[in-house]
Amino acid sequence: MMHMTFYWGTKVTILFDAWTTNSYTSYAISLLACFLIAVFYQFIEGWRIKLKLLASSNPQSSLEAPLIQSKLVGAGKSSSKIAGSIVFGINSAIGYMLMLAIMSFNAGVFVAIVVGIAVGFFVFRSGDDDDQVVVDNPCACA
Repeated sequence: MMHMTFYWGTKVTILFDAWTTNSYTSYAISLLACFLIAVFYQFIEGWRIKLKLLASSNPQSSLEAPLIQSKLVGAGKSSSKIAGSIVFGINSAIGYMLMLAIMSFNAGVFVAIVVGIAVGFFVFRSGDDDDQVVVDNPCACA
């Protein structure tokens, strides 16, 4: 039976039929895994922002008139766009998987993921560099 309200319990299926907990030990390990995945999500997001800062600090990539795009951009720009797109895709996939895990409606899973995101933000993204970047991700999970 799928729960449609939050519940506290050690029997939960997270994302896949194979990821089912039936004991306190498996539940605790699953909560730890959810926590670590949420921390990793913030690590990847912080890494993506730092890469974006490094790319924007390159004097050759910034133009005098920011509304005009240069047609003379070399292969370095396109490879950094491809790498940035791959990192963004991975980060988005992790974010949506975390959202789906929360949709198990298990309160322990919810708390583990929210605390993991908060700890990951504190460790990886609470520095001074974040204030200088406007994140172009309209997704609420970023």
